Amino acid sequence: MLRVAQNCDKQAPFPRVVKVSRNDPMPQIIDIHPHIITTDTARYPNAPLGGRKSDWARDRPTTTEQMIVSMDQAGVAKSALVQASTCYGHDNSYVADAVAAQPGRFTGVFSVDVLAPDATEKIRYWVGRKLTGMRLFTAGSTMPNQADWVDDPRSFPAWQCASEIGIPVCMQMTAKAIPQLVHLLERFPIVPVILDHLARPSVEDGPPYAAAASLFSLARYKNLYLKLTPPTFIEARRGKATPESFFGKLVAEFGASRMAWGSNFPASEGTLAELLADAQAGLSALSPQDREWIFSKTGLTLYPVLAVK
Repeated sequence: MLRVAQNCDKQAPFPRVVKVSRNDPMPQIIDIHPHIITTDTARYPNAPLGGRKSDWARDRPTTTEQMIVSMDQAGVAKSALVQASTCYGHDNSYVADAVAAQPGRFTGVFSVDVLAPDATEKIRYWVGRKLTGMRLFTAGSTMPNQADWVDDPRSFPAWQCASEIGIPVCMQMTAKAIPQLVHLLERFPIVPVILDHLARPSVEDGPPYAAAASLFSLARYKNLYLKLTPPTFIEARRGKATPESFFGKLVAEFGASRMAWGSNFPASEGTLAELLADAQAGLSALSPQDREWIFSKTGLTLYPVLAVK
């Protein structure tokens, strides 16, 4: 059994791992990709990236209090709340207030405009509000086309700031941006980079998954992590793909210690409990040790504050 502890060395990309007794309790389920939205638009105004609020943000808003209830019903111990960019843009106030209200259950992943002159100032502000990850939203439901600024040099100060502080960066992008992502992985090798939804690869061709070759080519970058979410499980059942063959290949190439589960609740339809059950079914062919990493230990590695009792 392993336990993840906070790393105080700002030059090291990953939290250190501390061995503990085999009598230590089994790890709890960690969700690294839920979203929260409140109907209180006076206190938390809507300012969606892309200029249009996403359908799920409009139809299925989930407050901090509702998220706690959903987590308890599903058996999810702790979560890394991801900024709802399609509702609040770069104003991370609601996530920060949720973390302040429930520090024992949440950490938060903020969003900033990394091309802005004050990007590093904004990063340090949100880190000061106890948020422990950054997300770059370059494509999604309100921005259907892949943005071209992924490796824009104007973003480098923000990446350098993330490197110095020691926080992971989530990339919401499509496979089209993988060549640009490679430039960042090579330029900032100690920044843990988490690929949201696996960049939505095409896998319906089935084994050996030639259409997803660009995704598997990233395995050589040891600071690259994969976030397994409901869209991933849906794609793994399309065409000739199967969860057994696809996730088995992912583990073989990347290792389960670089893969973590995220519910995408409530952006993905269904209850949190249903989304978790679907993920557990999709990964049932993996070993217990691999599933332990994906549903718990990798999340604690990326967000060690969640390991604090």
